[in-house]
Amino acid sequence: MKQSKLILPIIVISQFCCTSLWFAGNGVMSDLMVNFNLKGSALGHLTSAVQFGFIFGTLIFAILTIADRFSPSKVFLTCALFGSLFNMGVIWEGNSLASILSLRFITGFFLAGIYPVGMKIAADYYEKGLGKSLGFLVGALVVGTAFPHLAKEMTDAFPWKSVIILTSSLAVFGGLLMLIMVPDGPYRKTGDQLYLSAFIGVFRNRKFRSAAFGYFGHMWELYAFWAFVPIILKTYSMGHPEAAFNVPLLSFLIIGIGGLACVLSGYLAQIMGTKRIAVIALLLSCGCCLVSPLIFAIESEIMFIGFLLFWGMVVIADSPLFSTLVAQNASAEIKGTALTI
Repeated sequence: MKQSKLILPIIVISQFCCTSLWFAGNGVMSDLMVNFNLKGSALGHLTSAVQFGFIFGTLIFAILTIADRFSPSKVFLTCALFGSLFNMGVIWEGNSLASILSLRFITGFFLAGIYPVGMKIAADYYEKGLGKSLGFLVGALVVGTAFPHLAKEMTDAFPWKSVIILTSSLAVFGGLLMLIMVPDGPYRKTGDQLYLSAFIGVFRNRKFRSAAFGYFGHMWELYAFWAFVPIILKTYSMGHPEAAFNVPLLSFLIIGIGGLACVLSGYLAQIMGTKRIAVIALLLSCGCCLVSPLIFAIESEIMFIGFLLFWGMVVIADSPLFSTLVAQNASAEIKGTALTI
């Protein structure tokens, strides 16, 4: 029993440590632009590179059913080690835009063996109360994603490379912690054979298909919002010179508060139903997205930041719930593949 109580906190800590790789480049974006003489358009390219790497990685992992055929903890560690290595590559002084894009792409690729595999590990341990468990897990992802912005603020007196070194070190620690402390879960069913048709077959389930497409729409907005939080803050400051924003710290708070929202949505789902809370969060986030062009006219800095904090909560609150719906509507032997998709 003692070990089972420790499992979720360990998974959460490991997930936080390893997903800090995700936006490590965004946390030091201004330094990358200056040090490597990058144009302003590099922001979008570097952000997209990680996302495309993650998409390509999840596609490969899903088609090859990696998370179901191999020990998830070992997959997690392997991807954490490779992700940290390619993340570290950004500090090489001979980098160009092409090499940095390649490094961020490959880092994104290995994140495919961290985020969804972490959820697979949790699903192997928590059949009941999965929504609450994944709420904590996705909350760790959110704080991990926001962490590079905080690290940038904390290490402002040090070279920008310290943020990259810190995030890579955390990833190695998180991967080792997962392997050593979290064995294969009691609800895990091993997929012994390569099941290439699982990628397509899982979509024949109507409930899975519904949850998956809801997830796709959610992700489309989520990562656009996370990537451009610093730009939103800087744009507002340009139009309101009196607004003296600490952009790295505010970026961390606006993104990181979503971690609390994930935990809250997990508890609310137990009371009101997973699907209902997911729909409410998605609608609120959609509303924020639609009115967002108008917020730059707000004169009150407090109202402006308050709106972004609220958006930061509702934009991610449905993520653990969609993951729960996906896990609940996929057979045990391809659950890892379903979550990766």
